[in-house]
Amino acid sequence: MITTRKQLFDLGQTVATPAAIEVLNNAKVSPKELLDRHINGDFGVLSDDDRQANMDAIDDEARLLSVYPLESGETVWIITEADRSSTCILLPDEY
Repeated sequence: MITTRKQLFDLGQTVATPAAIEVLNNAKVSPKELLDRHINGDFGVLSDDDRQANMDAIDDEARLLSVYPLESGETVWIITEADRSSTCILLPDEY
């Protein structure tokens, strides 16, 4: 039996910076895998306060942030804008 989870919010247009794409390719991590985690409430490595802010943002239509450390030692962020018009995959130093 296959169980699918309902996504918690819309991503809008999804984009990624060239540097983030390179880091994901080098780490052999699929952007789709991280986006699936993001829209299903697995926000990666966040403080309890930031995790709660994301959960509140789902209903309050505020910005959402996910932080995913990779085995390569790099970290990738995913940010969905408050109006859900877009989601960007980027590196922390690109913010």
